[in-house]
Amino acid sequence: MIFWENFCSRDDTIFCGVFDGHGPYGHLVAKRVRDLLPLKLGEGLTTEDGRVTSTGNIKLNTHDVASPEHIDKGSTAISSEAQQNGEYPETFPALRTSFLKAFRVMDRDLKLHKSIDCFFSGTTAVAVIKQEHNLIIGNLGDSRAVLGTRDENNQLIAVQLTVDLKPNIPSEAQRIRQRRGRIFALPEEPEVARVWLPKYNSPGLAMARAFGDFCLKDHGVISTPDVSYHHITEKDEFVVLATDGVWDVLSNDEVVSTVCRATSQASAARFLVESAHRAWRTRFPTSKIDDCAVVCLFLNTDKASESSSSLAKNLADAVEASSAGRATTVQVSAGASTDVAALVPVPDGNEVSIAETITKLVTLMDLPKDG
Repeated sequence: MIFWENFCSRDDTIFCGVFDGHGPYGHLVAKRVRDLLPLKLGEGLTTEDGRVTSTGNIKLNTHDVASPEHIDKGSTAISSEAQQNGEYPETFPALRTSFLKAFRVMDRDLKLHKSIDCFFSGTTAVAVIKQEHNLIIGNLGDSRAVLGTRDENNQLIAVQLTVDLKPNIPSEAQRIRQRRGRIFALPEEPEVARVWLPKYNSPGLAMARAFGDFCLKDHGVISTPDVSYHHITEKDEFVVLATDGVWDVLSNDEVVSTVCRATSQASAARFLVESAHRAWRTRFPTSKIDDCAVVCLFLNTDKASESSSSLAKNLADAVEASSAGRATTVQVSAGASTDVAALVPVPDGNEVSIAETITKLVTLMDLPKDG
């Protein structure tokens, strides 16, 4: 996971994202994407005033991409006033192009990497750029972005901003089958559609798009993100980015309610991860708990600006680590505007470095020496 304030040296721009690795080397793939994707995205945001204004050269391969309006969302509640009304800021087309290019270049980097084997390993990605009142979301795989906002009765509700790009979505399934990929669920988990090679019952990928997974890239799995836009209104309070370990046990409404019950914004992500952990133990007591990583981006700009002056002090006080069984919880908060937390399995006999768990782009202070 990552939170980057003043992204591209702009004080009105934030980048954040979560990345969920899978396969034998998924943890290495996720870390590399976390470290490099924002840099590659930032390279595309280079104009005189720091914004992208070009609206040219937006070309999509229709064989590779199903645009958001053509994705079968099923019962998923996806809402964006701007999308529905066709109203986008003038910067959106070029930002969308930058997302598409950065994801393509990132996947190429993984393919050429000499020490990370991405043939049967990969990662999801859900990344957000917040620029003033604009949210641009790039989504790849089954991590998810959900908005906590107020309805007309001032009740807090959850609005899903991304589509879980799974093989059971008709447009995704069509692309995969056209390229001879097979889709079926295992008898022991009939609700989970997976992607398989044409002639081998491997690898059984539970998503239709991902970084890496090059064994399936010739068979319909792609690394092209679904890029969408949301205009932030005064009713919008926060955005939650989380890996599927959270969404497997908590609904969108439960996640928004959990964040709202947190004692402070600075503890919201950690509280949500701990809630997901408890839900796993209750619902699936005999199963291994899936990785849970969370970023809570609070949209109250007044509170965010008030907290920025004490950012260094807050950051020094906000690094917490606790161990329970084979899991470690790590939290980083930047003022009161953002909170980041993760629960990741710890292999037996291996120590976990907090500094390795948190992105290198965040400066950590006074880490406990015992790690």
